[in-house]
Amino acid sequence: MRRTGWLSASRVLTVPPKCVVRKGDTVVVIAGKDRGKSGKVLSVSLRERKVTIEKINIIKRHTKPNQQNRQGGILEREAPIQISNVMIYCATCQKPVRVGSKTMTDKSRVRVCKKCQQLIESPERA
Repeated sequence: MRRTGWLSASRVLTVPPKCVVRKGDTVVVIAGKDRGKSGKVLSVSLRERKVTIEKINIIKRHTKPNQQNRQGGILEREAPIQISNVMIYCATCQKPVRVGSKTMTDKSRVRVCKKCQQLIESPERA
């Protein structure tokens, strides 16, 4: 993420901004051509503020034959989508919701649904 303006060369952001969406979350697309569809997050790029979601924003990639792909041709794959265009899906509300954070008694922070105040399950860490 880059700032623009008269001091842009000396003011490049080094720390990526925080994000509530994590790899493995179930999200719903709220804007764009795939609006209303839901899927699992495959990857999150904080610097570019984009997420890749399973079976969402499918593009056709024209590839030449090479060592990995001997056939070549037209391949379909997921393209990244802006983080602002997705919302986390709450299993208890059965809706896309905003997310807050709450500090537990053992000083750990967890994500909480703003509508029903239930904990949002964190995806399994590998």
